[in-house]
Amino acid sequence: MDLEKQPQKPAVPAETARPDQAMRASDADRDRIADILRDALAEGRLDAEEHSERIDAVYRAKTVGELEPLVRDLPAAGSGSTAPYAGGVRTPAAGDADMSDGAAEKLIAVFSSSTRKGRWSVGARTNAFSLFGNIEIDLTEALFRQRLTVINATSIFGNVEVRVPENVTLRGSGTGIFGNFEVVNLESADPEAPVVVVNGYAVLGNIEAKPKRGRLITDLHARLRKHLG
Repeated sequence: MDLEKQPQKPAVPAETARPDQAMRASDADRDRIADILRDALAEGRLDAEEHSERIDAVYRAKTVGELEPLVRDLPAAGSGSTAPYAGGVRTPAAGDADMSDGAAEKLIAVFSSSTRKGRWSVGARTNAFSLFGNIEIDLTEALFRQRLTVINATSIFGNVEVRVPENVTLRGSGTGIFGNFEVVNLESADPEAPVVVVNGYAVLGNIEAKPKRGRLITDLHARLRKHLG
């Protein structure tokens, strides 16, 4: 048999060889994928461990092609259907409220400090970056606009501290590289209690998330319902 005449199979399946997959991923691309994973966790499609693993991969991804497999088995964020995520690069259109209103809040401390505390309305996602700085995120008096809140923290020679009420659910996953990453896991007895997920990594720095003793969210739930009603 003449092997040289045999047709060679492509190394990559045709459906995954699209040019846009080699495109470098933007922060907006990563945030869009994180939205889909956040919704999947809230809907019970992913458990906390799967969510943490995929979120970690999202923020390590360099190209769009690395992002798409992370949500290929999940419906698109805010789609209201069970249709799977179609993939591809999408530019937000004018009036695309779901994508614009869902932008992550950013806290940055470079040789400085940044604090979020007191009565404030916490969004679905917060990205915290500390470089030789200090970031404090205090959720003990915050008003939660949604059940699931995700905090993605990065600390390089810096410090990120997250404090939550004692009766919320607190989960997290991360890595300390010559540094410390610590999340004190909590499971609230109330199935409707807010869920706070802290993911990230510390390089010669510190990230920790803990409950603040004596702080409860019960009365704030009633105030939030009154405010929204």
